[in-house]
Amino acid sequence: MSAALETRGLCKSFGALTVADRIDFRLESGARHALIGPNGAGKTTFVNLLTGLLRPSSGTVLLGGEDVTALAQSGRVKRGLGRTFQINTLFRDMSVLDNVALGVAERHGVAGGFWRPASGQRAVREESLELLARLGIADEAGRRVLDLPYGKQRLVEIAIALGLKPRVLLLDEPAAGVPSLESERILQALDSLPEDIAILIIEHDMDLVFRFARRITVLVQGEVLCEGTPQEIADDVRVHQVYLGERHA
Repeated sequence: MSAALETRGLCKSFGALTVADRIDFRLESGARHALIGPNGAGKTTFVNLLTGLLRPSSGTVLLGGEDVTALAQSGRVKRGLGRTFQINTLFRDMSVLDNVALGVAERHGVAGGFWRPASGQRAVREESLELLARLGIADEAGRRVLDLPYGKQRLVEIAIALGLKPRVLLLDEPAAGVPSLESERILQALDSLPEDIAILIIEHDMDLVFRFARRITVLVQGEVLCEGTPQEIADDVRVHQVYLGERHA
């Protein structure tokens, strides 16, 4: 059975600098998987290779068994790959609802050419409100994004990604810069997502990682050091030497 997302021998170099070195990775359908590693390990680079933001020097990216290595970002999104970014990319002066409605309208093919907000379309509006309710922020629909606490802004980003109906969702540090109380809200939101969506989070918050993930991959200097269950990773001496034993943000 095909994995939801897979890489085979994925490499990326910038001149003499290798940032991804023969990465073999498999994300199963419905997975709850985390990617961790020290700063500079190549985690965000790896995500950018998965999404098509970067092209690999060699190797293959498969989405649902289909080779998408040469496919642009937009093509991968249409085939069910969604992501959020390490630094959010929201329209801060627009309302929460209008931000989410843009993603939903894009999927419906009605995002372009509007003289009014995408949320003006009834079907788009209703679906957007359902997404916000699922993530526990429906009460914030009418507020401007810039007026929200940062943790809720991260939830808006997740809602936008879900509006594209992904089969695979990549979350790049969803709890970055978020206070612990709001981090708990993000964890609750992730736990509420449909089981059929394969989720990969890249995260420094180890409490969130070990509570969320069923499987963890450790990346060090562009290479996979090890992979296993949370317990196996917690017990691995190598992981403590290169990451868990160090002080990190």
